[in-house]
Amino acid sequence: MYKVIGNTNTRTLRVLWAMKEIGLKYEHVQVNAQSADAKKFNISGKVPTLEANGVNIADSTAIVTYLADKYNQLTFPAGTIERAQQDSFTQFILDELDSILWTAARHSFVLPKEMRVSELKDTLRWEFARSLKILESRMGSGPNVMGEEFTIPDIILTHVGGWARVAKFDIPDGKLRDYFRRQIKRPAYISAINL
Repeated sequence: MYKVIGNTNTRTLRVLWAMKEIGLKYEHVQVNAQSADAKKFNISGKVPTLEANGVNIADSTAIVTYLADKYNQLTFPAGTIERAQQDSFTQFILDELDSILWTAARHSFVLPKEMRVSELKDTLRWEFARSLKILESRMGSGPNVMGEEFTIPDIILTHVGGWARVAKFDIPDGKLRDYFRRQIKRPAYISAINL
């Protein structure tokens, strides 16, 4: 039995969604990031953490990749061109979209007030919009990032899309907005977000 630590309004949603897609059983321990309870599982206090066989694994992408590889789902096999392309999409989403939203969050409410630079937000919105256009041009015609196959980057990108909506980062009408509308209708997503 796995134990997933973290609230669903964080990147923990990515792990819960992956587990639902794979069909895994788990215990969900809802704790806030930086809480004393979160620090019992991850000294940094960050969530999510996955407890697997008595070992704690941190970072949503590492956890989802571990589960995908272990159960041979949501991923292409290691050492294939498709896996390299999948990893490229994953890294692009993390580097060019997720990191921008995290920087915006830090300068909105995470950092102490005296360390925040609110003027960064216009630049971050510009970068985010530019990166969305690049991502959209890289995507094929299939329903998912990698075409017909639903993979790890779909989980991460859909979570980023939800985060962008909450943070008021615009996702213009078109291919990506249609993509997000499809992904949030997946039964495993609906089940995970309603925990």
